[in-house]
Amino acid sequence: MGIMGRPVLRWLERRPPNAKVAGLIPTWASELRPLQGQKMSLSVLEGMGFRVGQAMGERLPRETLAFREELDVLKFLCKDLWVAVFQKQMDSLRTNHQGTYVLQDNSFPFLIRMSSGLQYLEEAPKFLAFTCGLLRGALSTLGIKSLVTASVAALPACKFQVVIQRS
Repeated sequence: MGIMGRPVLRWLERRPPNAKVAGLIPTWASELRPLQGQKMSLSVLEGMGFRVGQAMGERLPRETLAFREELDVLKFLCKDLWVAVFQKQMDSLRTNHQGTYVLQDNSFPFLIRMSSGLQYLEEAPKFLAFTCGLLRGALSTLGIKSLVTASVAALPACKFQVVIQRS
């Protein structure tokens, strides 16, 4: 079934929260380098993040199922989901109240190790693709269809933009 199959999800469920994602992404990102190209690697990582986000979205909100608004869901992601994955909360959440949210992490754990030089900035998308998928998957499980993108201006800070897809 490959690295995106059920065995990975079962393995993740047995791991302590901080080891779930933090221990896997650097390994997966380096293993995907030989694939057909950067775009293919990012797509695979984003897909893996989506599946993990779905699984985590199903497990985490059991005690808080009654989200009244999408802003409450995004607050949940910034606090509870982020803590479960990275053992810290997101640093800020901003919105234009029209379905666009910007989540900022000033010391994103996957980027801290590479923050010593600008030469590593080109490696950042690999570490952000999984996290974009993770956020999108969790939102999907909670009934919100979205588009999630990430940007890095200065390491180790990054911003995730979540655009809610209205139907």
